[in-house]
Amino acid sequence: MRRVFYFLVFTLCACTTISCLHREASFFSDKEYREQVKTDFQNRKSAVSSVRAEALFSVFDRSDLTSEEREALEFLFAYMPLSDLSDYDGDFYLAQVRAAFDARDFFEWGARIPEEIFRHFVLVYRVNNENLDSARIVFFNELKDRVKDLGMAEAALEVNHWCHEKVTYRATDGRTSSPLDLIRTSWGRCGEESTFTTTALRAVGIPARQCYTPRWAHTDDNHAWVEVWVDGKWHYMGACEPEPVLNAAWFTAPVKRAMMVHTNVFGKYTGEEEKNVDKPMYSTVNLLSNYTYIRKAKVRVIDTEGKPVAGAKVSFKIYNYAEYYPVVESVTDSAGQASIHTGSGDVLVWAGRDGFFGYTVSSPDTDNVTVILDKKEGDGFEDTYETIPPPEQKIAGLPAELTAENGKRLYREDSIRKAYMDTFIEEETAKRFASGLNLPAGETWKYLNLSQGNWKEIRNFIAKHKADRYLFPLLSSVSEKDLRDVPEHILTSHLRAFHRVTPKAGTPEDIVTDNLLSPRISREVIRPWREFFLDEFDGSTVEHVRENVGEIVDFVRKNIKIDDGQNYYNCPITPRGVYEMKTADKRSRDIFFVALCRSAGVAARLNPATSRPQYYDGEWKNAEFESETKEIYPQAKITFVNSKDNLLKPQYGTHFSLARFQDGDFVTLDLDPNVSTVSVDEGYYRLMTGSRANDGSVTINNKYFTIKGSVSQEIKMPEIVNKVQVLGIIDMNTKIALTDGRETTLKDLSDGNGVMLCFAEPDKEPTKHILQDLPAQSDELDSWGGGILFLVPDDRLSAAFDHTVFKNLPKNTVWGIDNNRSLLNETVSTLKLNFGDGFPLTLFLTNSGGIVYYSSGYKIGTGEDIVKTIKSLKK
Repeated sequence: MRRVFYFLVFTLCACTTISCLHREASFFSDKEYREQVKTDFQNRKSAVSSVRAEALFSVFDRSDLTSEEREALEFLFAYMPLSDLSDYDGDFYLAQVRAAFDARDFFEWGARIPEEIFRHFVLVYRVNNENLDSARIVFFNELKDRVKDLGMAEAALEVNHWCHEKVTYRATDGRTSSPLDLIRTSWGRCGEESTFTTTALRAVGIPARQCYTPRWAHTDDNHAWVEVWVDGKWHYMGACEPEPVLNAAWFTAPVKRAMMVHTNVFGKYTGEEEKNVDKPMYSTVNLLSNYTYIRKAKVRVIDTEGKPVAGAKVSFKIYNYAEYYPVVESVTDSAGQASIHTGSGDVLVWAGRDGFFGYTVSSPDTDNVTVILDKKEGDGFEDTYETIPPPEQKIAGLPAELTAENGKRLYREDSIRKAYMDTFIEEETAKRFASGLNLPAGETWKYLNLSQGNWKEIRNFIAKHKADRYLFPLLSSVSEKDLRDVPEHILTSHLRAFHRVTPKAGTPEDIVTDNLLSPRISREVIRPWREFFLDEFDGSTVEHVRENVGEIVDFVRKNIKIDDGQNYYNCPITPRGVYEMKTADKRSRDIFFVALCRSAGVAARLNPATSRPQYYDGEWKNAEFESETKEIYPQAKITFVNSKDNLLKPQYGTHFSLARFQDGDFVTLDLDPNVSTVSVDEGYYRLMTGSRANDGSVTINNKYFTIKGSVSQEIKMPEIVNKVQVLGIIDMNTKIALTDGRETTLKDLSDGNGVMLCFAEPDKEPTKHILQDLPAQSDELDSWGGGILFLVPDDRLSAAFDHTVFKNLPKNTVWGIDNNRSLLNETVSTLKLNFGDGFPLTLFLTNSGGIVYYSSGYKIGTGEDIVKTIKSLKK
């Protein structure tokens, strides 16, 4: 018995010792890094307001907190963006830390992940500018048994298949939904899909990061995807677009034409990759060399006397959507030099300092360029030049047997997602619901239909407020995405609080809905700020500031400290978060001001052209926060006149843009695509027009001038010198099996006018872009009178694809099936293409079968190209 007793005592002590060692394990093996984190944490902690400090840091008082958890929390608090310090509490972050450690300990690969990789690409809870939620905990519980017996690479692929069961691609606005909200909707843009997939991978302990090409050079738009760290190396995958192997995606060919691929890394990162940005709290890593050939573009900045200019701001820019988008920004060294690693195409190099600026184009043939700062604000001039994107590169497709087997899986996964989407409310049910409440059936169905998987929340809101005359105005004032993810209780809170105050006297009825009632201000997530502020301030104060709005301006100016550096993910801080933290970036400060005004019954907005905060007091007035001296911005008007020589009507933000000179560079105004006349601040402007050719090159015209009073500017698209030539011939008597069971021929579809033929892969983003592009050209294509045929190879049929989702397609659009890829193979052979799986392949066929246009793979503006081709043929 004595031996047994000693053995038990020894065992208990040993277990206690092991438990203590585990409990006291450090999260950082590098002592110097650990001390740096502690220092940065203490500095950050001391800068947090007292209200937020209690909510955030009381978590450290918990008795069950391990040393490893404590250090992980300190790391997160030290480097998290300001929005996360302002809007979430310590217990939320502890749950995130424990979920990351649980995944590390549960999966066999957890022990093989290097500390630094785990710290930055598993532990970190945020991917981009999404609203945060508990997705990683939910995803871990759903995925753990599905992937626990797989190797790391196979697990990563399997997670992506699971993501495809939940979410598919469809374009939407720039606010990034949370992962759980995205599941409820079942679709989102690439930035949301990649945020979702990165979260799912991190949830099972697989290091993952979201990658972006911030703008394409060969076409408009951008793209985001995911890289996963597997057994010592980073690999890429299309988010929610699973392939049978890693390093395979529809964008494999387009990304070889990229000028930049990057990822943001949370915290102090010491990885070996090149950094475009290296800040105290984050870095932006240049990943372009993982995908394509790179070159070093160097610039030397000099003044008009030929002397080097140190400290000049240099911006390397790509033409995209009728503006120059900065992909990397830098500052010249003492020799006036700066450089970046970029792709094998042209990049505009812009430089400025002390009110002077200059620019030039860097191309692969001229890696070393000089920019002379010989221009200044007020100079009037005009120039035209061409930029060339990187050339196309050949890629090999995957083996047919792999693609076929993967296609079967995608079909099953589409069916799973479709089964969920079939649970959304149907039109008849919605109309019966409306009838029972004595509400207009059409309007009720409109909002229930737009709410998708959130329809129960919107239904409950409608039922609760059926007698409120502001019910439908409020629903009309929020975005479609809001309808898909905002809870009923938040909408109810705003409507209830709206009725607690009297609108400021003299407020026109036609601005009440969008500028007073609406909880939507910019691209922030909607929160119940209105009731919070009305409860925070007494009624007499609210009444007083309603009649003295200048005091709201003064309150914001005196109480909110501006810090644009800390909120590096550009996720807007909620109005309550700004109020409690008392520190914000300028955009969040402006949103906060608008929320305060609306809470008090004062109509307020961010100006749709300048984004400047404004309130209504007999007229729209600017809120000036930077100084107590009121700065007046005289207003002017500009009218855009379409040139009769244009082949199509130019749209703002696609074919032309207007940018105002401020702080040494031009900032593009955010205007309606169909704008004709707009009020702007007087000042110095650049009008840019661009025409993109089929090969991706762009002819750009810039006009620099001052706007004062009322002015007009003709919008004339730069001419592209392209001869239409026949690239091959297709037999127009080829029979086509339509999806509705009929059979026709290309000749019949042409009806003497030609055919737009698109070989489509319905469940992939590039095809969906074409389907979203075409409605803008519907009038032109309807008047043309030819046929539009989307032909889907039978091995690319998708169970969930429903082309009726894409509204307002040209009236002559039909869908068909290409059995055994017979017509596709004939077309590829005729054009001598190295096609691989470069869907979509889009052609324009003359009535005699001549191919006079084709485009393969990802491209924005295909419908516009077709219209240009048609008009060129008529000349």
